[in-house]
Amino acid sequence: MTRGSTLPAHRLSHLSGRLAIPAQTRTSPAPLLDGFNTAPAEEAHHALLTCLRSLRWARRLADHRPYPTLDALLAASDEAAYDLTPGDLAEALAGETLPPLPEDAYGAAHMALSAAHAAYEARFGHVFVICLDAVPAAESLDRALEAIRSRLTNDPEDERVIAAEELRRLARQRLTDVLRDAGL
Repeated sequence: MTRGSTLPAHRLSHLSGRLAIPAQTRTSPAPLLDGFNTAPAEEAHHALLTCLRSLRWARRLADHRPYPTLDALLAASDEAAYDLTPGDLAEALAGETLPPLPEDAYGAAHMALSAAHAAYEARFGHVFVICLDAVPAAESLDRALEAIRSRLTNDPEDERVIAAEELRRLARQRLTDVLRDAGL
């Protein structure tokens, strides 16, 4: 087989020794990510389980290290959370506890929230989860009560989807906090 004529290579003498396509430089991950990326697998796994009590989620994130950026880690966290099976979701929900009420909350608020949580658990079989990361602390109690009352009317399958999304958001928030606070 014969090849057709080719154009001669262009010589750019003024760029001698330079690459036509700049080499991609890889910046090092944020310092908070360095510790996580280099931590022993068991330590990383344990830290991840404090964010979301799903063995599959934690193992998946720990096994796919290193992450080049925090955004890459958070994207992987989201993807792993979206892939939770119903059993994984049940495992993660079983590991959740009720969030503490602000110390300055009045007694009636404690009773209202306790009653709402009891009704929720009786209806859905697991603890109520909600991510309030963007909510000012002064509004968190009201927002939680409003959400739990609203979600009590959900169909169990619809609530499972909402609870999974709230767990994903909680895991994302907790992961960022753990890395920042623990220096991992």
